[in-house]
Amino acid sequence: MDEIVYHDRYRNESCIEKVYGDKALRWTYGTIGGKLALAGIVKRAWFSHWYGWRMDQAKTREKIAPFIAEYGLDADEFARAPGEFASFNEFFFRKLKPSARPIDSQANSIVFPADGRHLCVPDLSKCEGLFVKGEMFDLETLLDDPALARRYASGSLLLSRLCPVDYHRFHFPVGGRPGPARLINGPLYSVNPIALCQNIQILATNKRAITVLKTETLGEVLLLEIGATCVGGICQTYREGESVSKGDEKGYFRFGGSSTITIFEPGRVVFDDDLQRNSAQQRELYARMGDHLGTIL
Repeated sequence: MDEIVYHDRYRNESCIEKVYGDKALRWTYGTIGGKLALAGIVKRAWFSHWYGWRMDQAKTREKIAPFIAEYGLDADEFARAPGEFASFNEFFFRKLKPSARPIDSQANSIVFPADGRHLCVPDLSKCEGLFVKGEMFDLETLLDDPALARRYASGSLLLSRLCPVDYHRFHFPVGGRPGPARLINGPLYSVNPIALCQNIQILATNKRAITVLKTETLGEVLLLEIGATCVGGICQTYREGESVSKGDEKGYFRFGGSSTITIFEPGRVVFDDDLQRNSAQQRELYARMGDHLGTIL
């Protein structure tokens, strides 16, 4: 399987992703034995819950310092010192200092909801694929609501993929009033491109949560959190019905790589040039939560 290449907005260059658990991932999705294990064990919710439980144990604290060193994380961004975490999972969904992720202050801006590697679709009715040209997931299956799928069939979509090395809290891309998070159960396949290139429908069928955010400037925005292999849980921290500001925290993922999807009504947003340019080449753009992703029309 090929290496995963993404474009780093800040370095303005293409980079090769250093994948956490790379050998296990490639074995699972690239060998007959791995695919049998995937079907029988790995995709099951109990497996991810068990792995998440393991990462809650106190002895996993010893994994924190080597992880920070291997992946070059900046501990100065953390709201707590590395030695203060009781487990690896507690470190995994750590909070950051507010200064580490400033929120773009332009009145007409929309911001990235999470740290990660992002792809955009300006018009879902004209999408030619995400990770593989011509391959796109089914919107009706994703939303589990035919009427909602028809309403957003020509809308704009942002897919944000969080790797295990990323900051794992997700935020509101614009201000508004959020409704309840509707949970849709499903399997827990990996959302790494190695898996998605084989089956893009993973994004539409994995366990997921959908929240409708009512806004004054963008109509109703759909906010989705997608579970994945070894994700111990999708945890919501916002209060249903209470007004939120752009960049406010919505929730966090427990251990594992994960994704969020943001869907806008048709004709409401213009994505940034670098995001559109890389997405057109099926190449993800790395950017951080709170940074400018597009403009409100």
